[in-house]
Amino acid sequence: MKQRLGFATGAGRWCTGRYQFADTVRVEAVACPDRAETGQSAQCGRCFRQDEFRAAHRIHQGGPISDALRRYMDQPHGLYLATFANGATKVGTAAEPRKQSRLDEQGAIVATYLTTSPNGEVVRRLEEAITARLAISQSVRAATKLKTLAALSDLSAATTSHEQAVTRAAGELAAMDVAVTFEQWTPPTEGDLLRAPGGTRMLYPHDLREGAHGFTVLSCVGTQVLVRLGESDVDYVLDLGSLKGRRVTLGSFASAAEAFQDSLF
Repeated sequence: MKQRLGFATGAGRWCTGRYQFADTVRVEAVACPDRAETGQSAQCGRCFRQDEFRAAHRIHQGGPISDALRRYMDQPHGLYLATFANGATKVGTAAEPRKQSRLDEQGAIVATYLTTSPNGEVVRRLEEAITARLAISQSVRAATKLKTLAALSDLSAATTSHEQAVTRAAGELAAMDVAVTFEQWTPPTEGDLLRAPGGTRMLYPHDLREGAHGFTVLSCVGTQVLVRLGESDVDYVLDLGSLKGRRVTLGSFASAAEAFQDSLF
């Protein structure tokens, strides 16, 4: 990869817009028409209310939904388990056109699709059932992903944890008369270096949400990125997801050197 990235982050946080249905199987992002400042939220009130995809996360709870969302959910969806560097596992769902990209975004070490259904609402209910029966979370915090990738020294804990979770979840699905069809996720090659244990890694000591930053990107897993500064033998791990809603200016910027020198001692 080895691409140079330099930017300066401006003050404030701004609305990231909303999602709308482009057709029966595709969702597209729509920019906020007001370019509104939001404080701590990802969306302004207007975009939050108009977001057509938001109801998909609670469709299993019942209640009215739009015709567009109904058409979107009436397509094949898959149920997956994704395991991260510390062995934490989450359960999730993805529509058929998003089966690869959804997991690419997660920042997982290993992941497996367990079953596919012609209807997304059915899969969403299966997700809730796996969470309730096996206490498998539906999310893993970005900060947890980042810290465990920085400390990654052995993949055995993650792979063993994943295999155990897959076996347990498959058993629960079988008990619910759900056909289990294992499909292993193939991670993008751009993340191979970051997923590989070994090497000297540290957490990037600057807050990406302010100031100037510059580094060479070596590898990325979801929004988690492995970078190098200059000729140093130390690599740093950071989360570009923390820039969500921030305004950045690209250019020949560099990270302050003092903090990196201090972090080595």
